[in-house]
Amino acid sequence: MKTIALFTALLATGANAFGVTSSSFTAPALNVNGNAAAVRSRGDLSMMRHRKKIAKLGKPADQRKALLRALTTEVIRHGRIKTTLVRAKAVRKHVDHMIELGKDGSLHSRRQAMGWIYDKQLVHSLFEAAPERYEDRNGGYTRVLRTMPRQGDNAKMCVIELV
Repeated sequence: MKTIALFTALLATGANAFGVTSSSFTAPALNVNGNAAAVRSRGDLSMMRHRKKIAKLGKPADQRKALLRALTTEVIRHGRIKTTLVRAKAVRKHVDHMIELGKDGSLHSRRQAMGWIYDKQLVHSLFEAAPERYEDRNGGYTRVLRTMPRQGDNAKMCVIELV
């Protein structure tokens, strides 16, 4: 018991076991319960997703892929659709890739497009129209125009269209 009292007295005066009175280490303050006030567990930290470019869209991978395929198909079919800003930015990459495949026109490109776009006739019309429509353009086949936020949840809305 005397050793504990002596040890606490040494800590209170600033001395430590090595005889050094000043230290650069500062421990977190203790509250009345004896727990550290600033203690946080790993689960409380929100880790940053550095260099992870894919938009998760709040969905598992299979649902996200199905959503992007459906949005790509509809943008190519209608030329313009209204969706949320995050979804439009995510689908823009895939629409541009499908138009690049259409400009290439090879059998391999056609089979790759068939694997992504749901409609076979749409792929056929894309491969007929894309080379002459986008012959002078080397990218940037889509345009994202912001519109008013959605009424129910105030989500950022936009129109994605083919240029």
